[in-house]
Amino acid sequence: MFPFRKKRVEEALVPPNPAEDRAIELTSEELRLLRQPRSAIAEQIRQLRNSIQALNPDGAPRTMVITSSVEGEGKSVGTLNLALALAELPRMRVLVLDADLHRPAIEDYLGLPHRQGLSELLRGELGLDQAVRATSVQGLCVMGPGRLPEKPSELLGSDRLKTVLSQLRQRFDYVLIDTPPALSINDSAMLGALADGIVLVVRMHSTQRHLVEQAYNLLENLGGNVLGTLLTAAGEPNQAYSR
Repeated sequence: MFPFRKKRVEEALVPPNPAEDRAIELTSEELRLLRQPRSAIAEQIRQLRNSIQALNPDGAPRTMVITSSVEGEGKSVGTLNLALALAELPRMRVLVLDADLHRPAIEDYLGLPHRQGLSELLRGELGLDQAVRATSVQGLCVMGPGRLPEKPSELLGSDRLKTVLSQLRQRFDYVLIDTPPALSINDSAMLGALADGIVLVVRMHSTQRHLVEQAYNLLENLGGNVLGTLLTAAGEPNQAYSR
């Protein structure tokens, strides 16, 4: 079951330590591609990965927003598992960017300490090389949110973000951007308009259909390209993820 995340307690943050990050083993049970690589869930995630690759036959670098209609759909766990599935491929370079500057979860799921990240990068207080953190999984890097700003939309709406995304496309094959729920916070729609595509996370037998349709229409109407859905369903291992 995907747990709800508690609101992050703010603290004084220091820049990431590359040696520290690489030494941390990723042990969270939610990371099915690592903990249960031969499970039905892992295979379903790989099918989603293959579908995304089929939409990108030229192999060009891609940025993708991962969001949901409402909270509790499992978007952060889905983002990480999709990233792990992509990182399985030879010579693939994948970055998970935690752009949820309200209730971030990526560092916590990976067991990484909270460090400076996207917020400091956008404010010019941290360089890109410092903000990108390698993990113990080959081909997989992450960028945490950093210190949460008082006005996240203002920071994410800056021209600096466009420059950062352009630089990340030059370094990675896929950049997966974890964002807040689309119907709660405008950030996902704003980021979706800048990204190459959007994946909408939906919890099976839980999310109301009209909310999914509302989120889809919102993202599309604001310039986003919704590629498809990632379904999560706790307690149904044979159907937990699909395209």
